[in-house]
Amino acid sequence: MPPFDDWNTLGDDLDEELEDSSEYFQGRDVLLFCLDASQSMMEPRGSEDSDKPKSHLQAVLEVAVLLQKRKVVTSPNDLVGIMFFNTEERSETKKGAEIKKHCFVYQPISQINAENIQQLASILHEVQQEPEKLEELYPPNRGPRVPMGDVFTSCNWVLRDGAPKTGVKRIFLVTNEDDPHPSMPQYIKTAQTTFDDLSASGVIVTPFFVQKGERHFDRSKFWDHVLPRQDTDEENDAERMPDVITELNSLVQEMKIREIAKRSLFSIPMHLAEGFTIGVKGYGLVTQQSKPTYKYFTNERTMEEAKSKVIYYDAEYQKEYDKNQLLFGMTLGSMGPDGGEVEEEEPSSKSTGVKNRVFFSADEVKSFRTLDLQPGLKLLGFKDKTELAFEDNIKHSVFIYPDEMAYSGSIRTFSALLKSMLAKEKIGLVLGITRRNSAPTFYALMPQAEKLDDDGIQLDPPGFHLQPLPFADDIRAAGVERAYRAGEKLKDAARTWIDRLTMKKGAYEPDSYPNPALSLFWGQLEAKAFQEEYDVDSFSDLSAPRYDPIHKRAGELMAKWKGALNEDEAADHVIVSAGTKRKADVPVDDAEIRSKWEGGSLSKLKNDQLKDFLRSKNLPLSGKKADLLERVEGWLQGH
Repeated sequence: MPPFDDWNTLGDDLDEELEDSSEYFQGRDVLLFCLDASQSMMEPRGSEDSDKPKSHLQAVLEVAVLLQKRKVVTSPNDLVGIMFFNTEERSETKKGAEIKKHCFVYQPISQINAENIQQLASILHEVQQEPEKLEELYPPNRGPRVPMGDVFTSCNWVLRDGAPKTGVKRIFLVTNEDDPHPSMPQYIKTAQTTFDDLSASGVIVTPFFVQKGERHFDRSKFWDHVLPRQDTDEENDAERMPDVITELNSLVQEMKIREIAKRSLFSIPMHLAEGFTIGVKGYGLVTQQSKPTYKYFTNERTMEEAKSKVIYYDAEYQKEYDKNQLLFGMTLGSMGPDGGEVEEEEPSSKSTGVKNRVFFSADEVKSFRTLDLQPGLKLLGFKDKTELAFEDNIKHSVFIYPDEMAYSGSIRTFSALLKSMLAKEKIGLVLGITRRNSAPTFYALMPQAEKLDDDGIQLDPPGFHLQPLPFADDIRAAGVERAYRAGEKLKDAARTWIDRLTMKKGAYEPDSYPNPALSLFWGQLEAKAFQEEYDVDSFSDLSAPRYDPIHKRAGELMAKWKGALNEDEAADHVIVSAGTKRKADVPVDDAEIRSKWEGGSLSKLKNDQLKDFLRSKNLPLSGKKADLLERVEGWLQGH
């Protein structure tokens, strides 16, 4: 396809709905705390229960420690920095740096690490004992306040110098001064200019305004001229300004679930017709999360990691072989009594069958799997969406999005195809290979329209779901036997308590229920990393049923249903089925499985043993024994 032609000329609103693609092109997040260290921020907060009330600056720094601790677990690849302004402390700036006077970079932008967090926590522990310690370490500026234009310029330099290529950059600006430069309108202009420079580079500034005692924080004096207003800010003006520390603590509490990097699963061409190709990227919507794989270390003090190495060794000839020299032997055929090959015999009418094993090279095996096709998607045609059966959903779908960097005009063409298929209520039939070593698969191309909530926030992005379709070999008949059916009276009794316990929204919100096993693991890991005692009482399993409210809402109805169940004659009937003797399970560990694989005797393992191994690696368990062996071999080859 030509890189640019008349068909991909931009100029209308066709691709507006695909314009905001930031959600699918994110890197590591960068967060810079920009904290006002003036004298008023050093003063103790209002009435507190503690004998030694904290200052606003101390409280914000404690939140910064908690946030970084949480990010160690939720998003360890993020970068965090801390900068003070309105302080006499000076940064050691290198040549060409633009850190302005009275701005001090306490913690340069760097990846989350325990050393920085513990250092700040140690300082705060000293400040807790001696509140005046914070003012001694970072004395506030006694002269005129630093211009906010200089503050934004310093922030811009810190972000550019520490993380120039990251995805999302944020600044948490905390101050209690609603008019930092009274009677100086020129400072408003410079602040506007430098703030616009920050915004142009993709930096998001989130202000947290602190009230001075009972005095109302009036942002109209200065900040409304510099920072854009949010809808919620107008509501806050009518009421008392919310407590900043409470807001920040709420933000930390929301960081409960470990964030997984949103990266594309594949980036491949999509062929719509002969000579007509666009680029697409695929993103997994659902991925089962598990604890990280443990590593082995030879020495606790030096933290030397033990590296694993696979050697292919011929015991008979005492010789090592490179992996590329190996052949893949099929289970077809027979071996001699001593393990050697059976000598070939002259074919006769009485002798049929294969006497020797069949061997293939690695390239031949790959050719069988991929049919010599290259990664990509090929649109075969369209069908009515009603022809897609429920049972065709055998695997999770992949969400695809246009890749403008691969083929110019991909967004425009992708958008036009999406709108047309939505209007005509069609789905596409696609043949594709997403990876070089994967097998060809037929997919249903299902369009998805953009969905917004009442506030205009995007809930579902526009795009296509790539749904794998089953082959004839994948379809199995369900072994369902007809059982005794409940009577209408029993059904009605069940409906009453089911309706009473039905969720109001009618849907399960997975974002509200983190995996309890992983939450407990990450909490203990966080405490271990910082040499702290883990508070077991702080852990709560949100997925545990709330039995008391359940019994309060539907207890009596469930008791009536149970009485009706006991009175139903059909409930006393038992379907008799022939029992099967369960074989004793003989577990095998990873080392034994690898040994059998290297010795060519992996097929001697039972299906249950293979499934146990696959289950421990979070791999699919479906299919025949040959499918299980292929998955086990694939994992062993890659590890």
